[in-house]
Order: sequence, then C-alpha cells, then structure tokens
Amino acid sequence: MSKKKEKKIQDFNKLYWFLRYYVDFSLRLSYRSIIYVGKEKIPTDGAIIYAPNHTNALMDAMVILAMDTKPKVFVARADIFRNPTLAKIFNFLKIMPIMRQRDGFNELKKNQDTINKAVDVLRDRIPFCIFPEGTHQTKYSSLPLSKGIFRIAFQAQELMPDMPLYIIPTGLIYGNFFRFRSTVRVQIGEPINVGEFIANHSDLSQQEQMTKMKDLLTERIQSSILYIPNDDDYTASYEICNIAQPIERKELLKEKANKRKHGLNLQLKANNNILKRISELKESNPEKAKQLFDLGNQANALREEKGISMESVSIKRPILSRIVKILCIILTLPYTLLTALLILPMVLICKYIFTLLKDPAFKNSVRFLIYLLLWPLLMIVYSIIAYNLFSWQIALPLTILLLPSPIIAHEVWKIFRFIRSDIKLLKEKKLRQIHSQIREIVKG
Repeated sequence: MSKKKEKKIQDFNKLYWFLRYYVDFSLRLSYRSIIYVGKEKIPTDGAIIYAPNHTNALMDAMVILAMDTKPKVFVARADIFRNPTLAKIFNFLKIMPIMRQRDGFNELKKNQDTINKAVDVLRDRIPFCIFPEGTHQTKYSSLPLSKGIFRIAFQAQELMPDMPLYIIPTGLIYGNFFRFRSTVRVQIGEPINVGEFIANHSDLSQQEQMTKMKDLLTERIQSSILYIPNDDDYTASYEICNIAQPIERKELLKEKANKRKHGLNLQLKANNNILKRISELKESNPEKAKQLFDLGNQANALREEKGISMESVSIKRPILSRIVKILCIILTLPYTLLTALLILPMVLICKYIFTLLKDPAFKNSVRFLIYLLLWPLLMIVYSIIAYNLFSWQIALPLTILLLPSPIIAHEVWKIFRFIRSDIKLLKEKKLRQIHSQIREIVKG
C-alpha cells in the first residue's frame, strides 16, 4: 500500500481559496483607500520574499495578501502556535511559526524546520513573507532587522542555484493604526537579487554578506515608508509633520506634476519634504531646531489634553463640505440610526476585547476579525426577522440597504468625531498660535 503524500503548507486548498475572496473583499471595505505603488517592480522570473515593515499586527499580513490573487506563505511568532487548535488554524491560513531571540537560544534551534519549509515554499515559486523587524511597533519608523530573513534567503539560494531569488522591500503606511476605515499605502521597493548580491560580495564571509544585505534592506524599507527616526524627537517630529502638511501640500499642488498624484502619495511627499527641512535645520541651526521641537512637544501635549484629533490638524476640510455632510446625515437619520443599532453587538464585543488587550496595536486586527466573522451571521438573523415582519417585496430591499451598515455607521460617527474635534481646535487659541509658529519655522 502506497504511503499517503504529506500535504505541504503551500499546497492548493479549495476551502482556503473560497474564503480568500471574502477576506480580501472585507479588507477592502475595512479601509477607505488602499493603494499599491511600484507593483511593476516585482520580478516574475524567480522566487520572491516580501520584507515589509511591521506596524499593525495582523492587518500588515492581510494587506500584503490582498496585493494580488497569488497564494502567499507567512511566518509569525512561535508562541501563538502553542495551542494545538490555533496551530491547525494558522497552518490552514498558510502561516508558519518562527522563534525569536527572546524565546531563548535553545528554542532558536527549532527554526531550522521553518527554514527548510520556507525553502521548499520558495522552490515551488510561492511568494513567502517575513517581517524582518521580528516584532511590530505602531510608529512611523522602523526597528533593527533580525537575521532570520537572510538565513532563509541564503540557504534557499544555495539549494536552488539555477533560480533567481529576490527579497522585496515593502513599505506599509497607515493613515491611522487604530481606526476602522482608515487608509493604507503600500510601496514596493527596489528588489534585492540574492544570488547577484552574494556573487558581488564573494570576498566577504557569509556573516559579513548578511550584515551588508541587512543594511541595504534597512535603507530600502525606510525609503518606502514615512520614516521618522525613533529617538527623543520622534513625537515632536510627527506632530510637526501633521501641522505643516496642509501648507506643504498646497505648495506641491502648484506644480503640474503633482496635480495627478494620489492623495496618499502627495501626503508622503509633503511629509518627506518637511522631515528633510527639519533635518537640515538640526544641522544648520541647532538652537532653532530645539525651539521647533519644543513647540512640537507643546502642541502634542495640548492637543492630546484637549482630545483634539490629529486629522483636524493635518487635513483642511472645506466648510461647505462639512455642512453638506451634516445635512445628509440629518436627512437620512432614521437609516443611520438603524445601521448604528444593528452593528451594536459587534461594537460592544470589540469594546470588551479591547479592555483585555495589552497591546493596542491589535485593536484593528480584532475589529477586522469580529466584523469578518459576525456580520454575515448577524445579517442572516436580521434577514430572517425582516422576512417574518414584512412581505418579501419590502424585506429584500431592506436587507440590501442594511448590508453596508458597518461602513455607514462608522463613516457617520467619524464625521461627528471630526466636527467635535474641529470645534475644540477652533476654541484653542493657544494651540493655533503654536501651529502658526511651527509653520513659520518649517517654511523658513
């Protein structure tokens, strides 16, 4: 009797593919905008390893997965695989465990099995994704890269010398790390051809080659994101970027080449210009730079104390647009109130789970999973109630109208939140004066 062939993590799975369409669709609805920049840089003549920065827990993997319809295999920290049931679920989702240095030297030895499986995935030309920072942080910055990705890449290249292998630097920028219906910008950086890199640095030892590749990957990831050095001036720098951004965007839009840029691309360019000026000011006039950072810290402390949203500072919305949106909400109040009522069970479950989370970075991931799993079930319940209360001629259009309830309710709440925040900003004369001082210094 022939032995049954062992199923690999990268093998085709009908149920996985069936669910994949729903998950990708749900992800698109979870964000107002997701854009992918530089996809044409992704090589098609070999195996690829995506190397994204890690800022938003599970959502980072979801965004990478939704980049195209190709299957992808991921790795995640090994401690979440300790529960056998969860381990099976993660395996179904094409996620493998990887040990980290904090798990201890003896545990790190177990990574060889993961490396072997990763090499097998790459030999089958299935895209592999590993977050080289090893952990996440909800900042517009980056952490030092671990060597796991390079060990996998070097071993894979050694075992498949006739197949090109590329590491793809990938930059993820979220408009907000914690809010539902925010924005995401994904930039594909310049790929690193592993085989060519090794050949070009054949005079170095393998450890030296890994270190040099690590520096190169770090540089390319940082150039693909909004990179603010993670030092004592981080908070002030980020606040300054948001305060000066509306003026910088306005200046950029005067140039013809920028008028067709997507809003997220223009925003990144504006922020990078501001950060460049801050860096130049630190070099040319340290005292002025210190004054600027002090103002940035003051603005941040006052804004957070008064509960003013960063969006009120960084985005200038036309008053007419605000009035029109408020009128629309008033006119559709019965509908918007009903949508809010229908999603209340999910909101309450999320609120409860949020109180149990030690790391707020998981908020969006938890909300995404709750909505992904519960909203179809709730819609079935609501549809049954509708068909029992009304004729099908009324129940059918009512059910269709209520399908986008999570989006409608959150968008309406967002408008009210922004209006409240805008009013608070208008009342804070001191804060607006600080903003004016910051813009004057940045403008130079």
